[in-house]
Amino acid sequence: MKKADIGLIGLAVMGENLVMNMESKGFTVAVYNRTVEKVDRFVNGRAAGKNIIGCHSLEELKDNLAVPRKVFLMVKAGQAVDDFIEKLLTVLEPGDIIIDGGNSHFPDTMRRTEYVESKGLLYVGCGVSGGEEGALNGPSMMPGGSPKAWPYVKPIFQAICAKVEDGSACCDWVGENGAGHFVKMVHNGIEYGDMQLICEAYQLMRDALGMSSAELHDVFAAWNKTELDSYLIEITRDILGYHDENGEVTVEHILDRAGQKGTGKWTGIAALDEAVPLTLITEAVFARCLSSQKDERVKAAALYPHEIPAFTGDKAAFIECIRKALYASKIVSYAQGYTLMRSAAKTYGWNLNYGGIALMWRGGCIIRSVFLGKIKEAYEKNPELENLLMDDYFSGVMKTLVSAWREVVAYGIKAGIPMPTFSSALSWFDGYTTANLPANLLQAQRDYFGAHTYERIDAPRGTFFHTNWTGHGGSTSASTYNA
Repeated sequence: MKKADIGLIGLAVMGENLVMNMESKGFTVAVYNRTVEKVDRFVNGRAAGKNIIGCHSLEELKDNLAVPRKVFLMVKAGQAVDDFIEKLLTVLEPGDIIIDGGNSHFPDTMRRTEYVESKGLLYVGCGVSGGEEGALNGPSMMPGGSPKAWPYVKPIFQAICAKVEDGSACCDWVGENGAGHFVKMVHNGIEYGDMQLICEAYQLMRDALGMSSAELHDVFAAWNKTELDSYLIEITRDILGYHDENGEVTVEHILDRAGQKGTGKWTGIAALDEAVPLTLITEAVFARCLSSQKDERVKAAALYPHEIPAFTGDKAAFIECIRKALYASKIVSYAQGYTLMRSAAKTYGWNLNYGGIALMWRGGCIIRSVFLGKIKEAYEKNPELENLLMDDYFSGVMKTLVSAWREVVAYGIKAGIPMPTFSSALSWFDGYTTANLPANLLQAQRDYFGAHTYERIDAPRGTFFHTNWTGHGGSTSASTYNA
């Protein structure tokens, strides 16, 4: 009997769909689930007649795998992954490969890679994006971990992943240890930002312009034929046009209380650790937190009532301004996300291919969009690009968007419509493009109360000074450092 090319543990929806995807590309897959009834149900049902081998134990799984054995874990992130690693280490052999395809936190993947390698095996932490549909038809895949594992998993990963127009695979090696899961984490953070930006555009049009869901459906359908062409704009169009069995628009009956799994929060924490101003994504996370305070918000709305003024301008022109503001904010979100990846690459010694990452996100994943092709071109042209806004194409585009962006944010603020991501992105842009910020005063304040010293514009950079501001503070200064 032919041995399986790869094994998979965890037959929930994502796991099942990945198995069906791999089998459809010509691979034989051995499967195991802790609840073995799921194995029998899958093998005798959806997988009947296919090159899929059901296993009732890890030993049986091992015996059915070709060497080097490749075991793909699709289990809940956290302790479950560690538990399965321990179990697999008792049955697998040196040179075998353990793959974690869940949403694991990158420090866990760094720790696990070192641990599994110390036992003589190889480890891959692979971000998988695209949800159930992507898992079945072609996800975006972001593998990192033990570099020696890549040649063995590459043929399978690049066969099952999404492809762009020219046939390029939306999967390539990201980097050592936790690099793959770090890039997937940033992907998820950008996803948070994109979703919140779309929601703010929706609220502006719904509440300020008084537009119906049917009208908004048409707007998003039109936007999906512009630079905003993307999966999230596409599904927003579909959601706004979806009617329930009573003929009512479903989205209008959904409670305005958002959930989250924590990957956006991880991105914000990583940005704080790296001292990177990831303002838009962090505000998107906080927007979800604020939405969860539904009962408090209802009370506060009654205490601080305000009416949104009727819009009296050119409606079509303002809708176009909102589209431009959304596009400008989206560019900022990616610029910030790429800055975070560049900083982390230096911290952890990863050699990230930034153009390649944009390609991985071009298809199969939640943030897939036409716009990512331009990011790929920017980093291919200049792999050392400091910031996306410094690229000729994006700087040219941004100059055409800023005026409309300001108009939209100003209108929303005056009308009392919350726009945390639109406005924080604009504030970051203004700060980033300002040569002289008021941090000179801030540094003087720090030196005044804590003798933290400062640099001077008329002295070489790296030379620090302290002033005895009160006349009785003495000349002793604190050490200079950045937390």
